[in-house]
Amino acid sequence: MAINGFDYKGFAQNLAQQAFELIPADFNDMQKNYVANTLLNFSTIAGQSLYDEGQFDLDTAIMITQIIAEWSYHKSVDLVRSGIPQQYWDPVMQKIAFTIFEIAKNAFGQNLPQDQILQLIEHHVKKTYLDCVAELKDKNLIDEGLMEQAASQSNIDAMQQQMQQEEQQQQAAAANQGSMPAQGNNIPMPQSRGLAVPPGTDTKILKLATLALLFQKVKQEKVQTILNKFDPNDAQSVIKFMEMPDLGEKVDASVALRCLQEIRTNLPKSRLALSPSKVVAKVQNISQYVQRPHLEQMLKLERPKVKKFVFNALEGEYYEIPPKVANIIATHIEDGV
Repeated sequence: MAINGFDYKGFAQNLAQQAFELIPADFNDMQKNYVANTLLNFSTIAGQSLYDEGQFDLDTAIMITQIIAEWSYHKSVDLVRSGIPQQYWDPVMQKIAFTIFEIAKNAFGQNLPQDQILQLIEHHVKKTYLDCVAELKDKNLIDEGLMEQAASQSNIDAMQQQMQQEEQQQQAAAANQGSMPAQGNNIPMPQSRGLAVPPGTDTKILKLATLALLFQKVKQEKVQTILNKFDPNDAQSVIKFMEMPDLGEKVDASVALRCLQEIRTNLPKSRLALSPSKVVAKVQNISQYVQRPHLEQMLKLERPKVKKFVFNALEGEYYEIPPKVANIIATHIEDGV
């Protein structure tokens, strides 16, 4: 049964138009068109599939399409910056889009918490991207240096850093004026769904509203325990947002996703620098729960470099691969234990 009211074609076109304005200014016309068209194609295909299947309601279908659009944007930008020859871009993006679609459908179908879904998708997107890059290297289509350059690309991390800098600048400007931005029930939200946070929007208010959306589905006792750790003014703002019955309509889905990503990025654990010693410790910790023969069986089909990294780490040594790649491998093993 089709999803009533889901104009997936118009939605995908709107996303592509907004994305075009966000594409890095240093990209040439061919590169800009590739990013925009990739987003348009995959979000349209996903939207049509969701529409035809009718498995989800309108809001969930929009959310899944939005997620695919955003990751299509970020990873196509990464591919352009990676230096990988253009003829290999489409196969990589196809694998990434398929991965997102399947993971998202499965996760939303299980009614997992939204933040858990976002983390799960991000993990698999990054793993798929790195696997594709490594596969190109294994086939001698790119060299070691280009593989490492491609693996180091992360447009989404760059955008999050930019958002943090802008927020710090806003706070500094407000402090110089002797006042902080006013908080209230009127949330400055975009009128249509899109990829960008509108210029001048108070990102702190957006984050509080996003948290309120999550808390609306959490038991009141647990919410109060969490809010007790907040600044009293912020806690009061969250409570006011939670009392708004139409909050879900006022908070744009793309903005909520981005706020959740930034909130997670700013957690204390995320601030820790990723170092070889920490990744090695992560692998060694895994060895406490799984015997070496079982680990060898898990890695049976993996590439030689992956095996070498893991077994070197078990001995306390770090095999020289990019820390981000090493951390993805360690996380993948951790998830499989």
